[in-house]
Amino acid sequence: MAFADKTLTCRDCGVTFPFAAGEQAFYAEKGFLNDPQRCSPCRGQRQRERATREKIMHSVVCAECGVETTVPFVPKNNKPVYCSPCFDRYRSSIPVSL
Repeated sequence: MAFADKTLTCRDCGVTFPFAAGEQAFYAEKGFLNDPQRCSPCRGQRQRERATREKIMHSVVCAECGVETTVPFVPKNNKPVYCSPCFDRYRSSIPVSL
């Protein structure tokens, strides 16, 4: 597939930025379906903000072994929540489908 350079507009600051053919090929190789939405400075700023954001932990009881643990999300809809070891076992038992 041939790619051509194109110009995109940042969703945060509104500045236009180039999306080079080489970058497009990289995105396609990695399986990314969407073009970038932010320019490089805004992308870096967002990453720094996310890295420094304090995570609020919530206490839960593991649905598998009953051990009390903490998770970085609010459990909802009566879905089971697992401690790390049980979640690793659960995740490894799920078949990968593409």
